[in-house]
Amino acid sequence: MPVKVSVVVPVYNPGPYIEDCVASLLRQSLPPDEFEVLFVDDGSTDATPARLDALAAEHPHIRVIHQENSGWSGKPRNVGIDAARGEFVMFVDNDDHLGDEALERMYEYGVENKADVIVGKMAGKGRPVPVELFRRNHPYATVDNAPLIDSLTPHKMLRRSFLDRTGLRFPEGPRRLEDHVFIAEAYLRADNVSVLSDYVCYYHVRREDASNAGFRRFEPVGYFKNLREALDFVERYTEPGPLRDKLLRRWLRVEMVERMSGRRLLAMPDDYRRELFREMHAVVVERFGPGVASGLRPGPRVVAALIREDRYDDLVAHAEWEAGVRPKAVPTGVEWHDGTLRVRFTAEYTDADGPLTVRPDGPRPSADGAPADLAEAVSWLATAAADGFEKATLDLVLRDRETAASFFQPVEVTRERVAAGDGRTRLVLRGTATVDPAAAADGAPLHGGLWDAYVRVGLGGWTKECRLGPAPAERRTLPPAGILAHRVVLPYWTKQHANLSLDVDRASKALGLTALTPADATVSPDDLLTVALPLYVPDSADVTVRLADTASDRTFHQASELVPADGAGSLLQVWVPLRQLRNATWRIEVCLVGGPGDRRFHRLPLVLRVGRARGDAEVARPAPPGLLRRLLRRARGMLGAALQKTTGKV
Repeated sequence: MPVKVSVVVPVYNPGPYIEDCVASLLRQSLPPDEFEVLFVDDGSTDATPARLDALAAEHPHIRVIHQENSGWSGKPRNVGIDAARGEFVMFVDNDDHLGDEALERMYEYGVENKADVIVGKMAGKGRPVPVELFRRNHPYATVDNAPLIDSLTPHKMLRRSFLDRTGLRFPEGPRRLEDHVFIAEAYLRADNVSVLSDYVCYYHVRREDASNAGFRRFEPVGYFKNLREALDFVERYTEPGPLRDKLLRRWLRVEMVERMSGRRLLAMPDDYRRELFREMHAVVVERFGPGVASGLRPGPRVVAALIREDRYDDLVAHAEWEAGVRPKAVPTGVEWHDGTLRVRFTAEYTDADGPLTVRPDGPRPSADGAPADLAEAVSWLATAAADGFEKATLDLVLRDRETAASFFQPVEVTRERVAAGDGRTRLVLRGTATVDPAAAADGAPLHGGLWDAYVRVGLGGWTKECRLGPAPAERRTLPPAGILAHRVVLPYWTKQHANLSLDVDRASKALGLTALTPADATVSPDDLLTVALPLYVPDSADVTVRLADTASDRTFHQASELVPADGAGSLLQVWVPLRQLRNATWRIEVCLVGGPGDRRFHRLPLVLRVGRARGDAEVARPAPPGLLRRLLRRARGMLGAALQKTTGKV
């Protein structure tokens, strides 16, 4: 078979952190004879070389190349490109991993759209990743019609013929931002770039020892020298004008403004952030014309202006104020409706004094200058928020707690200006999100696990996230678990902060089944067992009932269904062959979801007692464990006495 994809993994002393990467490559849905893995060992001094050699000996589609240490990832990636035999080349870091279907999906998507570059959806575990880029699929993306420039890490799939045609390779040696140079040039020279957003392809993982290359403190002079080289490539392949300004704005915003803002700035030692500030000031003055900063939103534009005007102390004061500005999202209602979970909530920005208030008639931000002081900066940003309130955005994002995979949910938004006294106004966003468990993961069902609800608020100068909660004590009612899309979906409030989360296929006791009583069940003369369950089903749901004899190992399985009942609950209805169950007591267990090899039965606190006579059946509580043991001891004693009486011995 021709090799479809060559996966290039530069490796240097990863230790045990490489194991998740290896496991994900071995789990790929693309057949092993259709892809290869090239581990390029860049002079590792730990046990990794031997580990990789053993792996290659076991798996024919894995190759290992050993070389002397080059100091960074550029040369190992280039060595991998030159050795690759695949139609496409995919770059993976040794401490990250892939989704199980990543190679297959990205390859097919790239072929379908004749793409030179395929960008797969990313999730960051302890690491930031682009969010807006992956709202939807972009089969034909450019740096002009999609936020491609937000993703400059090398973890993409590129057509091998494109790399050869352009001669595109990574800068080599001990340097920073080699991936920015490579990917920016790839975006600008590719015939087509495709963004696959409906499946998480790549998982960025922050190591527990925080020793990922991207987390090491860098030397500012060298870093911004390398950054200038990335800017050179943008200028080489674009003409002066709005597009070039838009692309250059990415480096101003991400590499400078965001580092000099809020808590991120305040967390750095003063001497280090002063050194960063000096280098940033030089780059801003040298390389960024007025069209670059003017396209920023008001908050970042203030920070950029302070950097340009060399006002370090004012920048720190602004960061101290901004660190206290954050969104707050309050849930106001959660309910099931037509097979979906409707989540209602309000959101607004707050600062140290409470809800952020604005004066609609306040001063407007300057187009090219910085505010005179912090008070003027705050007034500028408040007025900008009021001016742009009708365009404010509100999103509900479900995030998998284990992998950090994020998925946007549809939200209906209304905007309300609430009088706050003294001529001031609160800017309140109200949202109703619709969570469809059958399609909430970009068209796919939510997989098993814990999902946290985040609210993303875009208003004025900021786009920030917060958890949905805490819920006010008087509003902490929630609907029951729902059985939808072959999943058990339980909305719940987290214990510590009362934030909204979803438990998918994990909950047991929290489902409320342990509160059932015999009054919730009936047995009809025609052998129909009916149990009222505190579970929501929109139409009906197939389940399996298991009856287990309490005195033997006999079991009886019966396919059944849940049907909607009045209110939010449902009825379990199952036919039970009482003639076959006579003279025994049966535990009642129900499997709500799952196939033959993946069944999880929930034991109800009920038993079905079936006597000898026809129609002699009832649902009751099971005997308490202590009572059951006493009855068994009594039965053994009576049996022993009878044997002794008839035989003279026990």
